[in-house]
Amino acid sequence: MSASKSPSSRKTRTITVDTLARVEGEGALHVRVRGDRVEDVRLRIYEPPRFFEGFLQGRRFTEVPDITARICGICPVAYQMSSCHALEAACGVTVGGPLRTLRRLLYCGEWIESHALHIYMLHAPDFLGYQSGIHMAADHPEMVERGLELKRIGNQILEILGGRAVHPINVKVGGFYRVPARKELLALREPLLGERDMALATVRWVSGFTFPDFAPDYELVSLRHPDEYPFNEGRVVTSRGLDIPVADYEKHFHEEHVEHSNALHSVHVGEGTYHVGPLARYSLNFDKLAPIAQQAAREAGLGTVCRNPFQSIVVRAVELLQVCDEALAIVESYEPPDPPAVEILPRAGTGAAATEAPRGLLYHRYQIDADGKVLLAKIVPPTSQNLRQIEDDLRAFVEGHLDLPDDRLTWQCEQAIRNYDPCISCATHFLKLTVDRG
Repeated sequence: MSASKSPSSRKTRTITVDTLARVEGEGALHVRVRGDRVEDVRLRIYEPPRFFEGFLQGRRFTEVPDITARICGICPVAYQMSSCHALEAACGVTVGGPLRTLRRLLYCGEWIESHALHIYMLHAPDFLGYQSGIHMAADHPEMVERGLELKRIGNQILEILGGRAVHPINVKVGGFYRVPARKELLALREPLLGERDMALATVRWVSGFTFPDFAPDYELVSLRHPDEYPFNEGRVVTSRGLDIPVADYEKHFHEEHVEHSNALHSVHVGEGTYHVGPLARYSLNFDKLAPIAQQAAREAGLGTVCRNPFQSIVVRAVELLQVCDEALAIVESYEPPDPPAVEILPRAGTGAAATEAPRGLLYHRYQIDADGKVLLAKIVPPTSQNLRQIEDDLRAFVEGHLDLPDDRLTWQCEQAIRNYDPCISCATHFLKLTVDRG
């Protein structure tokens, strides 16, 4: 990092961060400031395209869940579930009952491991002034140990249901290749009881952090289900009144190419940028949280709507408590379904679906032929939907904090990006930051 100077010491100032850890992917951020105004913000994603949508074409529909799981090592279940639901829709099949409940348990496992990783290892160090979770562990070993224990139980759920913790192999269109015996899931009961207590302690811990006064008027977008906190199903709703079936998603939300990035940006047609992720889910579905999660949120000082992205760490902790509680309920009432999957016969058609990845709404659409061959695939990850909103956040945040010295402003810009837990790819480094002040 270049040496820090006070904002008034020179007209042109440049801050460079060559390597930002604690997010997934590679890219660069350029901020140009003139006087007291930010003229330009560009979040440039320079990783080469990965072409998943292209090489899914021509593959059998049964292969899609295993291929899409490879898109991300942190949230493979989200890609598997969105692809399964979309392909089942194309084939005219709905998977319900115990198999649907097992899918929710699988999603609980992913949310647990992903949220625990983000809260304890990627985001909390920002609030406590540490470069990484490893540095934080020197002074707060009990916190890091708790985060790792939470993540371990999430991984254990994925191993039992998915066959392994990373890129699960037991998920198929229609259900699972194998379902666990009752005793396998009951073995999770005691660990989950302890994990629920740890999740509650996590909410109380992170609610004590200091948060900048920053609450943009986001258009919040998430799934909403009439009976449950959203994972696998629901309608797409927004804080400005849109309420549509997932099949109409592309009528309202478009992807756009921007010159400075290999990642597409998404916009709500006629509205502009929008925000997906924990803040959106929480604010649009507070009434669907379990009583224990609602109470914890209130005690943490959150209202029924939260728009401060820096408080997303508290919202994630509330969601962590939510999924621990749901996972425990599923484990205690589990009876193995028979058979482990619904038979799916291919037919020519198109199906779309969206599920809630840990980072937000994840949309898939597939067109298949009568033999089940994929003719077209479209995947819209949550991070690509948030990229333009991240740029807007940075523009507003920098303009409000131009009095900060370079090193402090850089730190908080990095933190503002990590609020979103962006998943650019499965790499480890993301940001090169340049602030040009004149």
